[in-house]
Amino acid sequence: MDLDLKNKVALVAAASRGLGSAVAWALAREGTKLVICARDKNTLEKTADNIFLETGVSVFPLAVDLSDKDQVDWLVDETFDLFGRVDILVTNAGGPPPGNFEDMSDAMWEKAIQTNVMSAIRLSRAVIPSMQKQKWGRIIHMTSAAVKQPIPGLTLSNVLRPSIMGLTKSLAQELAPYNVLVNAVCPGYFRTDRLEEIIRDKARESNQSVETVVKNMLGQIPMGRLGKPEELADLIVFLASERASYITGSFIQVDGGFVKAML
Repeated sequence: MDLDLKNKVALVAAASRGLGSAVAWALAREGTKLVICARDKNTLEKTADNIFLETGVSVFPLAVDLSDKDQVDWLVDETFDLFGRVDILVTNAGGPPPGNFEDMSDAMWEKAIQTNVMSAIRLSRAVIPSMQKQKWGRIIHMTSAAVKQPIPGLTLSNVLRPSIMGLTKSLAQELAPYNVLVNAVCPGYFRTDRLEEIIRDKARESNQSVETVVKNMLGQIPMGRLGKPEELADLIVFLASERASYITGSFIQVDGGFVKAML
């Protein structure tokens, strides 16, 4: 299936590894030009080099801290200087630290708000005018299954991630007349460094082995396995394409059946 993404321009946040990296790879394989960002400059540049060597597409790595407004502004300015436009925006940020409510200080709340909420707002605000002008655009927010089913021990995610659902619905309504489509994906448990951190934290808190925690986790997933990052990336690439031309304002779970809610 030709997704007609060749020579489109995508900005993918938090793309040095994990789910963000998988999205960047999947878009590159469709011929999409890329700007990718993350805090870890060395890992980011290695990812960009590997993508270019395999696919031959233009890919520029820009090291930024998404919790810093000035750095987000610089990221978008650089992207426009390089390509003149952004057709596809994939917002993403490393998940906030795991922990229960009593573990969270004001500073932790503020950091999580800036990283996981304000980064999506600022990136969207920066690219929307050009998308409106060209009458085409895709904004895809990466959130979490926690927006539909709160996950014990992930208080910051449970509270803050649902705000991205409100942002998605609001922007979808406002931007539909311009053919700018806005959706969110809600990943469950995937094989990433973030998940390993959560598993270790749960094992420590419960005085269980890592193996026991993983076994209990898999027991909550009807498919009985963790997701592969490319399985999420394939959905995002589809949502970024013209094939998804009548999908906007949607929240799509990719979780092996983990979320049991009907809505």
